Amino acid sequence: MPDNTDLHTSVANLGGESSAPAGIEPGALGSAPSEHVEDGLEVTSDVFDGPAIEATLADLDDLPDIATASYGELGGSLESIIGTDDRVQVTATANYPWRVHASLLITAADGSRWIGTGWFLGPHTLGTAGHVVFIKNSGVPGRDGWVRSIQVIPGRNGAQQPYGSVTSNNFRSVTGWTNNGDQNYDYGAILLPTELGQQTGWLGFGNFDDATIRSSVANIAGYPGDKPAGTLWFHASDVVDVNALEVFYKTDTVGGQSGSAVYRYANGQRHTFAVHAYGGASSNSGTRINAQVFANLQAWKA
Repeated sequence: MPDNTDLHTSVANLGGESSAPAGIEPGALGSAPSEHVEDGLEVTSDVFDGPAIEATLADLDDLPDIATASYGELGGSLESIIGTDDRVQVTATANYPWRVHASLLITAADGSRWIGTGWFLGPHTLGTAGHVVFIKNSGVPGRDGWVRSIQVIPGRNGAQQPYGSVTSNNFRSVTGWTNNGDQNYDYGAILLPTELGQQTGWLGFGNFDDATIRSSVANIAGYPGDKPAGTLWFHASDVVDVNALEVFYKTDTVGGQSGSAVYRYANGQRHTFAVHAYGGASSNSGTRINAQVFANLQAWKA
């Protein structure tokens, strides 16, 4: 399907836009030794750092996946396990690159609470799905539209918050999602009032050609709702298809991972090429970072 540039028109809940610095390099804390590369797969030798930790704060347990706010019970099936569940838990969450992935505790306009995932793309900007920051067609009075606030907890491991947290009420998305609810334009951003990303580092992102994406491994880390609250889980698998607007892969995900970075690891560098949002019987999918998405992420980056 051809892209529609008009549907990539940026919108902000607070009215203002961020500037657009040049470059797509990872954060200063983001360089990783090239020996960790194995055919594009994020090597998980440093994933584990002690026992798994469960959150003990009752108000953080059992929050629903933000996808169900827009899609109802269907939202739970929008992200899928493809075959067997091959996800592994990450407990070394204070290490790069795991610390760039953030647990999101979302408060909607009606005060309801939800979970999602985001990833740092700059010092105070996180990429995420559009349906994380803007709820469509919920059918619940007072719920639709921009969410009220999002608490961002980078590198969270259950009750452990190695970089603390910061709450934002400053969001971005595009008209293709906020006006049309079109899944092909389901991406957005969270702008923080602090430069927490200077502590965590961030992922690069790029507008790659079809051949590069097809040859990439889709690495995804996020905060799924079927696991102990606030725990980080990772899987990687091959890209199986790509078109102008979407990328499809067999990487396992579950509701709560909406907004995760789908990134490649090559030549010691990590670059996001899609924003995870949906699933299906044979593959999961994310919004492709094409030229228009890339331009918006650059404009939202700060």
